[in-house]
Amino acid sequence: MTDVATSSSSVTAVPTLPRRAAGVSGRRNPAAAWRHLDLALATAVTGIAGFGVLMVYSASRDKLLASGTDPAYFLKRQAAFVVAGVIAMIVAASIDYRKLRDFAIVFYGGTLFLLLAVFTPFGSKSKGAQAWFQVGSYQLEPSEFAKIGLIIALAAYCAAARGQMDRRRLAGVLALAAVPMALIYKQPDLGTALVLAVILLFVLLVAGARASHLAVLGAIGVIGVAAVLHFGVLKRYQVDRLSAFLDDRTDTQRTAYNLNQSKIAIGSGGVVGKGLFKGTQTNLSYVPEQHTDFIFTAVGEQLGLLGSAILLSLFALVVWRTWRIAGLAHDLCGMLICVGVLAMLLFQIFENVGMTMGIMPITGIPLPFMSYGGSATLVSFAAIGLVLNVHMRRFS
Repeated sequence: MTDVATSSSSVTAVPTLPRRAAGVSGRRNPAAAWRHLDLALATAVTGIAGFGVLMVYSASRDKLLASGTDPAYFLKRQAAFVVAGVIAMIVAASIDYRKLRDFAIVFYGGTLFLLLAVFTPFGSKSKGAQAWFQVGSYQLEPSEFAKIGLIIALAAYCAAARGQMDRRRLAGVLALAAVPMALIYKQPDLGTALVLAVILLFVLLVAGARASHLAVLGAIGVIGVAAVLHFGVLKRYQVDRLSAFLDDRTDTQRTAYNLNQSKIAIGSGGVVGKGLFKGTQTNLSYVPEQHTDFIFTAVGEQLGLLGSAILLSLFALVVWRTWRIAGLAHDLCGMLICVGVLAMLLFQIFENVGMTMGIMPITGIPLPFMSYGGSATLVSFAAIGLVLNVHMRRFS
């Protein structure tokens, strides 16, 4: 982590090139942003998203056919989400991230406003959660956009502190993260709250938080988890979902049903899979919510270990390029933006894939660029746009 964990002074010492030298055209100017677009990163996420559209179709078409609905219903919608996501990525990459930094308070305030508004009559309740705005036939999920808002806010705040994370600044960082986390947990959406917590941890590690501070926060976290479990803060179904992976032999028809069917689907795929559109578990809809949270099971059953390995390799490429860009960032703010995005993607990938294989608790976290959903797709692409933004402007 030597490239990323540099001090702010060393980051700002990177040589800069003039934005537009006299008599030099934008096409030949070596500092022109478009010349430094990370094509590998942009191509990888677009490829994963395209593959995700195919998997969403394969996981939903037979169930839709059986119900007399257009079998391409989810395919068309997810394809539209991906197109909108690519546009969001381009927009996020086009606006200088330092301008976004200057308006961090606006993004953060807007995020809190939406999270509060979802509890008003304008919000919609579904499956016991008050977490969406119903806009026509689409659902807008503010908690997803809170990820971007928090990343920008934390990066701007910590960059202003110039890597000097004393107790007062640490308290400020914790307060910034605590408010949206509390609002999201109240929905309740434990999975997204955990994502925000991981973003906070990664940013603190790179922003210069002391080991003693992190140790204290870790102890508080352990005590908090113990208190939540002991005093019944979590609902029973939440506890059951979180603990099912520890012993999936109990209550197989209820709490651990998804997990058991998921493991059967992935295991039955073998090395090369049963073939596209030929998975028994997938075609008979044995895995609930397969086109959303459990989309990885469709990959495992139909394309086997080989297809799963290719998908995970593409994700590894995205993680590596994001890590590399963090180390190349022109300033501390750019570095922390990349670190926040890296934390978000890395945790969601590991948690989602892990829960389908029974090595992580079931939290309802979507697989980036793969799971069906408009808000999650838009946010994932916008986050990559921010990373591309930092890379494109590392010399200006």
